[in-house]
Amino acid sequence: MEFNKFLSEALKPAVDLLFPPRCPLCGSAIAEQRGLCAECWAQLDVPSGTACSTCQRPFGDGTAHEGAQCAPCLKSPPKHDSIAAGTIYNDASRKLVLSFKHGGKIALAEMLSRLITARLPRLEGEWLLVPVPLHRGRLWARGYNQAALLAARIAKLTEQPLVVDGLLRNRKTPSLGGLGRKERERALAGVIEVNPRRRSSIDGAKVVLVDDVLTSGATSESCVRALKKAGANQVIIACFARVLDGAGGSGSSGLKRETPEV
Repeated sequence: MEFNKFLSEALKPAVDLLFPPRCPLCGSAIAEQRGLCAECWAQLDVPSGTACSTCQRPFGDGTAHEGAQCAPCLKSPPKHDSIAAGTIYNDASRKLVLSFKHGGKIALAEMLSRLITARLPRLEGEWLLVPVPLHRGRLWARGYNQAALLAARIAKLTEQPLVVDGLLRNRKTPSLGGLGRKERERALAGVIEVNPRRRSSIDGAKVVLVDDVLTSGATSESCVRALKKAGANQVIIACFARVLDGAGGSGSSGLKRETPEV
């Protein structure tokens, strides 16, 4: 590992000479190969202030008391134990997700995973990092599972074990982009299950479920349901960008239907 780090540092000047560092959002010159320019960093909507104690949805007015829950959680208590989102979904985060997910810019995984990790609570004891799964047909077509790339880097940053095949998607589903919550739930019914070979690892474990975008929550809730059915003790959902529906917080609900999903 030390040699790899030494080699990376030694080759860095040559890499920068051949491929000058550019901001992946606007193309401006930047100091290093990772990260954004100052102007584009400012465009990311990073959660801050008071938030729902259950799902960490930001409260817009900042006056909520400790332990307060948002209206959606009060109306329909979620199965997950918490949510850690690196950013609130907006134009800037959407462009990064599209480049990472569909543009083949997998090098973005390092920056996105660091933003996610910064929002995670302190992980006491052992936690398993489990990515939201892709169906093998979509995995072959795309060449990688973006959630697995993020989970692998978060596992290194937190020094927690990665279970890359903890969940399986047993059949292909249509693209969920543009579908409402109910339609997504119907499309995902019975699709996601715990890998039988990993069931013993999941039973009694604390799990960080990793994905790039949290939209309606249908996919993540399907994963959480499968994990808890297999005996998972706690499940935190960790994502880079979280879409808010306007019920509190500062996200743009107008982007919801354009969210890149699966």
